[in-house]
Amino acid sequence: MSMMTEPSVEMHAQNAKSRTGDYDTIAAAVEFLSANWRDHPSLDAVADHIGLSPAHFHKLFSRWAGISPKQFVQAIALDNARAMLRQSASVLDATYEVGLSGPGRLHDLFVSYEAMTPGDYKVGGEGLQIAYGFHASPFGTTVAMATDRGLAGIGFADSEDQARSDSLFEMMGRWPRATFVEDPNRTAPYMERVFSPDQWSADRPLKIVLIGSEFDVSVWRTLLKIPNGAASSYSDVAGHIGNPRAVRAVGSAVGRNPIPFVVPCHRVFRKSGELGGYHWGLTRKQAIIGWESALLDQGSTALT
Repeated sequence: MSMMTEPSVEMHAQNAKSRTGDYDTIAAAVEFLSANWRDHPSLDAVADHIGLSPAHFHKLFSRWAGISPKQFVQAIALDNARAMLRQSASVLDATYEVGLSGPGRLHDLFVSYEAMTPGDYKVGGEGLQIAYGFHASPFGTTVAMATDRGLAGIGFADSEDQARSDSLFEMMGRWPRATFVEDPNRTAPYMERVFSPDQWSADRPLKIVLIGSEFDVSVWRTLLKIPNGAASSYSDVAGHIGNPRAVRAVGSAVGRNPIPFVVPCHRVFRKSGELGGYHWGLTRKQAIIGWESALLDQGSTALT
């Protein structure tokens, strides 16, 4: 992957920072909408809750998500989640069979991945150099990690201070014997592509490297096959890796996913249709699902 020039990195950082600032407000709105969607809260009620005028809130939310707050409520509603799971029964089976991800792939990340050997993982990343950097995203500040093979990790945080402490050390703890070096110039090109739908291209796939146990990697590879706009249950994933009784183990592996958003662990729900947990916060999971719904509804240029 070609390197970005220094001015390009700075320009991307400046443009992305506004999105991170927006996310604080959006997260509060998403949390309120998620808790009250059954009551169909009015635009005025949501705007009043987060301390903005209705017009300002509607404009901000629509710019961020590409859809209105009302449409977003429909995207995160439990009934919609159940419908996504019902669809998965017919769509995902075919997806797994042919190795494609169906119509939703048109709006999805195109990913080229490889996995480290189980031996490499067992030694805790010893001998591996991992570059990290902090970047703005639509879902808060991220700490990104990359090796010479590709993107290896993403951690989310609500602020750069939190990213430099909690998120960074949590990600480092996954590979305790690796050598870490702060180098945002190496991680910025990945982050620009991950959160820029206009740069998702089958002709230039995003390179990622999966660093985990053999079981974990089998789960993460399965998650990569869930298309945008669809969902899978933990038991469905367990069945597709040939271990239908390993539902709890699958849930743990989903929680250990080192490259969230790219490896779409947010598309795994409970059988009941409830969203379940999310390592980086349920509000963030709901925001990602709504953001993706906007891409499907309005095309990949909705947020440019």
